[in-house]
Amino acid sequence: MRVQILPATLCIALALAGVVKREAQFHDGQPIDGKGKGAPILGGTDPEVDRNNPSNLGEQSTDSGTVPNLKWRFSDSKTRIFNGGWVREQVDNDLPQSHDIAAAQQHLKKGAIRELHWHRVAEWGFVYAGRVRVSAVDENGKYQVDELGYGDIWYFPKGQAHTLQGLDDESEYLLAFDDGDFDRTGTTFNIDDWIAKTPKSILAKNFGVPEAVFDKIPKTNPYILNSTVSTRKVTGGNGELTGNSSYVYHTFDHPSEPVPGGGGVFYKIDSTNFPVAKTIAATFVILEPKGLRELHWHPTAEEWLYFHEGTARATVFTGNGNSRTFDFHAGDTAIFPDNSGHYIENTSEDKNLTWIEIYKSDRVADISLSQWLALTPADVAAAVLNIPIEVVEDIKKEKQVLIKGN
Repeated sequence: MRVQILPATLCIALALAGVVKREAQFHDGQPIDGKGKGAPILGGTDPEVDRNNPSNLGEQSTDSGTVPNLKWRFSDSKTRIFNGGWVREQVDNDLPQSHDIAAAQQHLKKGAIRELHWHRVAEWGFVYAGRVRVSAVDENGKYQVDELGYGDIWYFPKGQAHTLQGLDDESEYLLAFDDGDFDRTGTTFNIDDWIAKTPKSILAKNFGVPEAVFDKIPKTNPYILNSTVSTRKVTGGNGELTGNSSYVYHTFDHPSEPVPGGGGVFYKIDSTNFPVAKTIAATFVILEPKGLRELHWHPTAEEWLYFHEGTARATVFTGNGNSRTFDFHAGDTAIFPDNSGHYIENTSEDKNLTWIEIYKSDRVADISLSQWLALTPADVAAAVLNIPIEVVEDIKKEKQVLIKGN
C-alpha cells in the first residue's frame, strides 16, 4: 500500500478545518501537544530550526518560569577567513550568560601558522581533526614544541608566548578562554601587530640588526598565514617544559575515569592530572545511544559545553521553580549556570553523543542527585519526596555518571 505524505501547509490547513486528528507535532516543527494545547505556526519561521528544537516548542511539560537562552550555535557565528584557514568565535556578545568562558573553532591548512601571540587570559585547546604543532616559551626561558592529534589538549597560562602550525592537509581544533569577554581590547597580543607598531630604529637596536631587515614586516596583522611545515629543532634556553610543567596533555595516553553506570566513556582533565591547568578544567565525554549523564550540579563554576557529535537534550533547573529544556546538535555550545541542576540525554537510538565540558576552575567537581539521596537517612529522603522508603534504600551509593539507555 502506498503511503501519501501530505505537505506541511496542507496538514496545517486540514488541522485548522478539523480534518486531521491533532497529535503531538513537536518533531514536525509545530507547537501542538495532541492534548488540546497549542496550535500551528502560521507566520514566518524556520521549519528546520523548529524541527530540530522541539523543546523550544513546548514539548517538555515540566518546563516552568523564565530561564534565559543558554545555547549558541557556532553556525551562527561570524567566520573570519584567511589565506591559511579560518576562525569563528562564541563570546559573551553571542551567549551573554557565559561569563567565565569564551570559545572558538579554528582551522589551519598544512603548514599554516596561527602567528606568534599571547593573551591576557589562559588558552585551552582540543584537537578534533588533523594534527597541529604547538610551540611555547615561558617567563623562565623554558620552551616546548610538541605534536598533537585527535583528543590531545594544550593549556597556555595567562601571558605565555605561543604559536600553532597545521601538520595535515586540514586540521581543526576547539579553543576555550577563561573570560567570556574575550574580544575586548587588551586581551590578545599578536607579534606582527606589535612589531609593525614599533619604530624600526628600536627594532634594529633590540635585535642588533640593520633597520632594513624589517622593511617587509606585514602592515596588516595576518593572524593566520600560509607557510611550510617547520623542519627546525629548538635547543638551548633553560631546557624543555616537561612533566608537571608541560603545556600539553595527550588524553588517550591516560586511562579514562570509572563510569559505574556503564553508559559511555568519561575523561577528566584538570589540575589533578594536568598540573599546569590551574584555571580551566575539562571533561571529554562519549555517551552511548539513549544514555543519560545523570542528574547533577557543579558546586565550583559554570559549565560551558561544546557538542561535537550526535544529538542531545538537557533540562536546566535554575532554582525558584525555573527550568528550561534545550535540544543540542553537533556544533552547538551551551552554558549551564553556576550550581544549576541538569542532566544530558543522548536522544539518538543508534549514535554516540560526544561533547566537551569546560569549567573556570582548577578541578572538575559535581554533586550527584542520586548519591545525595542515597547518603541521606532513607526515611528523611522518602518523607521529603513522598516516595516509598524502599526506593531510596535501593539507590546506588556511588555516582553513576553515565547511565545506559533502555
